[in-house]
Amino acid sequence: MMRIVKHGARLGRRGFLGASAAALPAAAALSGASLLAPAKLWAEEAKALKPGSVVTLIQMARDLYPHDRIPTMFYARAVLALDAAAAQDSTQRDLLEEGVLRLDADARDRFGTPYIAVPGESDRVTLLEAMTASGFFKKMRGDLIVSFYNQHDLWRYFGYEGASAEYGGYLHRGFDDIDWLPKA
Repeated sequence: MMRIVKHGARLGRRGFLGASAAALPAAAALSGASLLAPAKLWAEEAKALKPGSVVTLIQMARDLYPHDRIPTMFYARAVLALDAAAAQDSTQRDLLEEGVLRLDADARDRFGTPYIAVPGESDRVTLLEAMTASGFFKKMRGDLIVSFYNQHDLWRYFGYEGASAEYGGYLHRGFDDIDWLPKA
């Protein structure tokens, strides 16, 4: 089965720059609180972790695996998978809750605010870099890479169509989809 590539209107450099310039004031108007609203909604579904901890972990997930165009829902699902595991194992729950407390304490020491309220992504990343040797950081990084990137409905954002073995492999499904080379 061959995949058919639809060549629609392409966004040129000028169009991109114009749209970016128009979107910049709207993006600047968004406050940190409005960006956290979806995370707070997802946090209500937590079974083992405190809702505030879930919101912090969603932001941490976004800082560990940053993709600006990926909706918060996918990060929340990944963190809720950690929450489900924590509901089964109190040791994991304690590790995550204590890690959030330490992350918030480090943020308060350095910036005078909890982690979730630190406005700059680079500042939050600096806080995370200081924790790379901790069991909490290793747990988050290791578990999130699976629970985040293994969401099948997320793959379309990256252009990944999934496995092709059942369709005869990539030779017959996507191999010849190169449209940026000149025709021979």
